[in-house]
Amino acid sequence: MIKFGTDGWRAVVADEFTFDNVRKVAQAHAEHIKDKGGKRVAVGYDTRFLSEEFAKAVAEVFSSNGFEVLLSKGFCSTPALSLATRDFKCDEGVMITASHNTYQYNGYKIKGSYGGPGTPEIIEDVERRVESVKIETGKREWEEVDFNGHYLNKLKGYLIYETFKQHHYKVVHDPMHGATIGYLHRLMDDTYIEVLEVNNFRDAFFGFHHPEPIEKNLQLLMGKVVATGSILGVANDGDGDRVGIVAEDGEFISTQTIYSLLLLHLIRNRKVPGAVVKTVSTSYLVDRICKKEGRRLYKTPVGFKYIADIMQKEEVAFGGEESGGYGFGFHIPERDGLLSGLMILEMILLKGKSLTDIVKELFEEFGSAYYKRLDLRVSGDEGRQLVKKLRETEIEEFAGRKVVEVDKTDGVKLIFDDNSWILFRASGTEPVLRIYAEAPTTGEVDILIEEGKKLLN
Repeated sequence: MIKFGTDGWRAVVADEFTFDNVRKVAQAHAEHIKDKGGKRVAVGYDTRFLSEEFAKAVAEVFSSNGFEVLLSKGFCSTPALSLATRDFKCDEGVMITASHNTYQYNGYKIKGSYGGPGTPEIIEDVERRVESVKIETGKREWEEVDFNGHYLNKLKGYLIYETFKQHHYKVVHDPMHGATIGYLHRLMDDTYIEVLEVNNFRDAFFGFHHPEPIEKNLQLLMGKVVATGSILGVANDGDGDRVGIVAEDGEFISTQTIYSLLLLHLIRNRKVPGAVVKTVSTSYLVDRICKKEGRRLYKTPVGFKYIADIMQKEEVAFGGEESGGYGFGFHIPERDGLLSGLMILEMILLKGKSLTDIVKELFEEFGSAYYKRLDLRVSGDEGRQLVKKLRETEIEEFAGRKVVEVDKTDGVKLIFDDNSWILFRASGTEPVLRIYAEAPTTGEVDILIEEGKKLLN
């Protein structure tokens, strides 16, 4: 059975992710859209092995089903595809990517006409149809469109662009061999910001790293920022919808801290109206900021599709999750890693302070918060079984701390009296148990993580 996870269907190339299976999913998707009266679709792809060929196979199926197909002219990021789906008035969109998964994987993401993740209803309908479809092929008619150019022009229009023309600074961009190669350089081409790049060539093996912008994968970026005297390092994952940030001293800044900084930038500097949305795995600093600034806060399960759903129903200033995926109310209901990096850079330039100093100010005003996530490879259903057991157990104390609240929105989250917490959650896309923890000091975080590991053993 082909099943979609937290964000799309992902599988190992040549094992489950084959051309036959991709065509099956595309046919089921085409029938789903046709039954709603749709006839126009956008298709994009990233830098992964055979992504362009898989995208053309998808385009052929849609073309053979009578659709008008817009195919990306070259590889593009997920937010570029999502924006094109909305702005070019497509009924739905397809992105061939496995996001931050290792090089062995590829995937199929569905995007709605609104420019965000496909709703659970869309996904369920496509899944239901997959095993009974009769694939139609033979017609290869599509229009190749520059999704990247459209996307970058849109992003440039969001910026307080004169800010980037006041002083000469260096910034390092690490696209991690993925879909945002050259993006930041193109955006800053007519400013005083000098963009230096690492890992800026297509490599289907992603340098044999996870193309995920987390600290252990960004050692080159961290060193390059310090060696070149740059004020910021920005990394994007394989399909460009996540961001990792490195400060001027080479320190990786937690994605939780970046969420809080982006939120404050939008509220205080940009005056963006609307509510705030976060997932269950996101920092307690967000709650404190929303309380002080008088913003309504929604909390959702892990997965940007839940955030996107709220963004479509009411006015939202900002929404995001701990994985480095953030969405902006003035943009599309989609995570955008490049725009997130640009907003951090804009904040630094407007405030005229280093990112390190800005983080210190955040902690002085709202309290310190340190975060760690541990991804443990498990066999079979081991992770889900542990989470199930925790859900069924009454827990009053953990790691010597009194549990004041148990949140079962997604996995099991134990919350303590100082707002610190630990969350156990099985991944929706791979055999991994994720253990998340946040506390006022790094030592406390380490203790929580170590105690969490003992439960699995």
